[in-house]
Amino acid sequence: MEARRIWRERAPDRRIVPPTDRGWRLDYLLNPQRALDRDRDVAVDGAAFAAARSEIERWPDYQVTPLRRLFELEREFGLARVWYKDEAGRFGLGSFKALGGAYAVLGILQAVLADRLGRAVSAVELRSGGLARATADLVVATATDGNHGRSVAWGARLFGCQARIFMHQEVSQERADAVRALGATVVRVPGNYDDSVREAARRSAAEGWFVVSDTAYPGYLEVPRAIMAGYGLLADEAADGMAEEAPPSHLFVQAGCGGLAAALSARFRQRWAVNAPRLIVVEPSRADCVYQSARAGRPAPAKGDLDTVQAGLSCGEVSLVAWDELRLGAFAFARVDDAAAIAAMRRLATLQPPVIAGESAVAGLACLAAAMARPATAEAFGLTAATKVLLIGSEGAVDAASYRRLVGRPPAP
Repeated sequence: MEARRIWRERAPDRRIVPPTDRGWRLDYLLNPQRALDRDRDVAVDGAAFAAARSEIERWPDYQVTPLRRLFELEREFGLARVWYKDEAGRFGLGSFKALGGAYAVLGILQAVLADRLGRAVSAVELRSGGLARATADLVVATATDGNHGRSVAWGARLFGCQARIFMHQEVSQERADAVRALGATVVRVPGNYDDSVREAARRSAAEGWFVVSDTAYPGYLEVPRAIMAGYGLLADEAADGMAEEAPPSHLFVQAGCGGLAAALSARFRQRWAVNAPRLIVVEPSRADCVYQSARAGRPAPAKGDLDTVQAGLSCGEVSLVAWDELRLGAFAFARVDDAAAIAAMRRLATLQPPVIAGESAVAGLACLAAAMARPATAEAFGLTAATKVLLIGSEGAVDAASYRRLVGRPPAP
């Protein structure tokens, strides 16, 4: 396979494909640099993943989220297994993001208070309110399209500090209200997500607030690492749930800035080494920063206008920490149209029992469906009757109005 060769194919009609005359496009890029050796450098090491797991499992209302077998899709695609890690119920926040932002808030508060108090501070002290006076004046801030902001707001409430959540004008009122319900202050910003990122950074620098971003850039690496360490719990739960079987052969996972995909890549490689699944990283075609980085061989911005219904994946730049893992850990990089994502949402809603997935949860399934509808792509990805696929259902219907508009029915109770 020629390095960085790009494939573009049109899909014929299939059950999960929107009924249009032209179908929709799948682009993919195989990664010639993939290297799975367990010992190469990782942005998040095994000890950091283990520490995050140990802490998060002690949080109130912690439960392992379901690992579902989608039997109908196994038959439809002709695959041995299709597993779906369903994050819709994570801590009542509706997405996997609950694992990362809140864990990073804890780390920030522990570092600040250790400096102020001259001693180590435990998570138990913070959760119990024993240090409420010491944390009352501390403010964490972030920009968000919804889920990350909810996690940061929830973490601020859990550990006793304030939160300022910056949302651009296109973020729905329902998402803003969900953040306010957690006690955070929502700051509306004209423009798009990148504008809200800049405003959050500007205000935080002026006010002495602590930025909690999942995107790493030069000089800002530790907080994104902590967020990825939190995400690693998802990988551990999934691996534990499949303990009686061989590891999955393929992992399809959506990406915004790449943090989740990179965390899964690193953690599965640590657990399974060369038996780790082939990782296919999937983005919206209009928000393709990871894909463009793979194409360039270095971090590169998205070429699309970031205008996608998959709002949680609308990122213009890859996280540097994530890229360090994905450039060697991914098997392929892909991008799909919004129509494919909407079709995947609708298909999941028709399963028995239904699976309720938000618009930012299904790029991986959309890519899998597209690949199975194209023999050349299925062959390139190595998808056969023996294939075992893991999908990450990274969010539920976190915006009920949006879900109803896209799927044509309200989310199930």
